[in-house]
Amino acid sequence: MTKRLNATPENRGSSAQFEHALVLETARVTEGAALAASKFMGMGDKNAVDGAGTEAMRSLLNSLDIRGTVVIGEGEMDEAPMLYIGEQVGSGQYEVDIAVDPVEGTSVTAKGLPNGLAVIALSERGGLMAAPDCYMEKLVVPPPAAGKVNMDWPVEANISVIAQSLERDVEDLMVTILDRDRHAELIRRVRATGARVKLIGDGDVIAGLAVGVRGTGVHAMMGSGGAPEGVILAAACKCLGAEIQGRFIAEDDAQRERFTRMGVDEHRIYKTDELASGQQIVFSATGITYGELLNGVRHFAGGARTHTLVMGYASRVVRFIDTVHLEDDKARVTIRV
Repeated sequence: MTKRLNATPENRGSSAQFEHALVLETARVTEGAALAASKFMGMGDKNAVDGAGTEAMRSLLNSLDIRGTVVIGEGEMDEAPMLYIGEQVGSGQYEVDIAVDPVEGTSVTAKGLPNGLAVIALSERGGLMAAPDCYMEKLVVPPPAAGKVNMDWPVEANISVIAQSLERDVEDLMVTILDRDRHAELIRRVRATGARVKLIGDGDVIAGLAVGVRGTGVHAMMGSGGAPEGVILAAACKCLGAEIQGRFIAEDDAQRERFTRMGVDEHRIYKTDELASGQQIVFSATGITYGELLNGVRHFAGGARTHTLVMGYASRVVRFIDTVHLEDDKARVTIRV
């Protein structure tokens, strides 16, 4: 019997059941994708990295006790073998919507640079917004600043609010921004406040995650990046109690027409609960290459080791999982504490 878990407050019990059934299984999915993609890490071929991660993720999703629909994926059906929007996976009992990025940061992974990861979010049906493949202006802040900022305010005002919320001086803040020409003025204004800027080449999901986790030394993320990644990040922010605000960017009339068909308002600021409205949300990310938040895959004779962040909205439990995968019956591993 298929279980359809509707997004209502009355389903808190169902939420716990949903997490119990799927949270560790979801971690297994991102671990498998990371392991597969890591075999091409540093080889300079981003298509090989993405293809390996995607095929591993698809195979593992089909093994879960779900009946899932991909609402955030890698293009349309004619772009298979990537996990495409609308693809059906699994034949189990839990009806879910799925947002995936089998390799977030394909270029950095192919080059062996930091912060490549495999990432996925699951929710009950209708719990994740089906975002168009376009750019999104984003503002991500940590839990103490959630509900206190506004993307329409000047950058300087939001920086001040974040500092006050964290009980820090502005000069103590670190703001992550994608290193793109379009962000030159934003970078200048953030630095003019006295805050520091951390420029990244790719991967704004992991950058946003770092904002929501204490102790990373990152206190906000600003600028524009992919809209699908914004929805995936919203699922993580909801679990962490952090906040994302996003506004979709239409670059031409064709995109505006698609926005109209999908019911997207390019002038509206979408907040966390609108991008990820579900009450049953599970999120998992596994490092492929090393980063500030997650270690990358470490291979050894006969096996490998992975580092995963997995969490659920209902339980508000965040787990960092350090897993040893023995691929050879004769493999042995010495654990050092």
